[in-house]
Amino acid sequence: MTRWAVALLVCVAACGDNAESDERQGGATTVDDRSALAFTHYASNLTPDELQMADAGRGPFDFHWEPPQLGPLFNNDACAGCHASNGRGLSQIGNDFDIDVNGANSQSLIRCSLVDGTPDVPGGNVPVPQYGLQLQDHAVGAVPEIHAALTWEEQPVLYGDNTVAMLRQPNLAITTPDGQLLAPDILTSYREAPAIVGLGLLEAIDDATLEALADPDDLDGDGVSGHINHVWDPVANATVVGRFGWKANAPNLRAQVAGAFAGDIGLSNKVFPESDGQRDVSDTQFDQTVFFASVIAVPASGPRNGKAYIGRTRFHDFGCAGCHIPTLVTGDSVIPELSHQTIHPYTDLLVHDMGDSLTDSRRDFEATGREWRTPALWGIGLTQLIATQATFLHDGRARTLEEAILWHGGEAMAAREAFRTASKSDRDALIAFLMTL
Repeated sequence: MTRWAVALLVCVAACGDNAESDERQGGATTVDDRSALAFTHYASNLTPDELQMADAGRGPFDFHWEPPQLGPLFNNDACAGCHASNGRGLSQIGNDFDIDVNGANSQSLIRCSLVDGTPDVPGGNVPVPQYGLQLQDHAVGAVPEIHAALTWEEQPVLYGDNTVAMLRQPNLAITTPDGQLLAPDILTSYREAPAIVGLGLLEAIDDATLEALADPDDLDGDGVSGHINHVWDPVANATVVGRFGWKANAPNLRAQVAGAFAGDIGLSNKVFPESDGQRDVSDTQFDQTVFFASVIAVPASGPRNGKAYIGRTRFHDFGCAGCHIPTLVTGDSVIPELSHQTIHPYTDLLVHDMGDSLTDSRRDFEATGREWRTPALWGIGLTQLIATQATFLHDGRARTLEEAILWHGGEAMAAREAFRTASKSDRDALIAFLMTL
């Protein structure tokens, strides 16, 4: 059986979008809260012992680390500093955001690499001498690696009815402490922190489901050719399926948490220990943090009026569901409560070509500069309730959901154009639907 035929069968069996059954976005783990605290709950079906372990993991996640554990180079001093209330970080970066009682307020980061050279891991990016694979804009007792100054450039886009939308894109000036520009052969990618709900459920989707959804050669001719990003797993010491991060460059939550501790806060841990084996984060704290990140619950979808139901239809009509798959089923999980759940994440966890307008011109394992992982849309309607200044897309350029759609290109160009040329009532209906997720 061909790959596209397998994908079709998976979608027919598990990817339906029944209007009466998708309220429980996280299956049995779903919580009934659509307030500003919606992302702060644990999966609703955990045992008392599991709830206690999740609470223990919240400690190192929320804690503002201090020297000697912190740094010496870092982007923020707490996980919660970039994921307040477990939501999105703000698109802000640089040493102008000083350490205060609330911690470092730089809430985004810059990946870096070289085109040529030898990677540290098979298939990985080539680290930059002195900088590695991430630029740190804060330091303990020393000058930081770089200074980053973020400004925005705006450009108009016409809807089909000749009304104008203004889109903005980031302009990031990166200099060394002595005011010099980075060497021209250093590739950079600016990224803000995503929300962290439902991650354990996404981890529990088995590889076979993602392989069935992938169609790298567009064999079905629908213009969508998403593929898996195969990445290095530092825990298994093997190349595996990637599913987390803006380019699906992290294989699982253990690797994701370990990389964030080490790269974002400068904390050594059981996956990335110091040369003598010492860790800033104890093994127990690490395991508890991974568990905490795995069981943050997804809120139920909001009530839908007639307008939102029309928007739900337009979501399919425009082609959005070609990548934002509404319904998936989890496989086995080490956390039993996450196993075999019918969930509604609106993602395929694959990377797709999003066009030149969104490229960072930097590959990440098998993802090219133009390719980004389909982000899950569950909870997207609560984003700016949880953090009023939150924005959208990988670098926060989109101030609204409308702007986010208008930035789509590449494989999503047809869907973007269907939205751009639609009537205002249909555009508004689509947004009304998204606000219920």
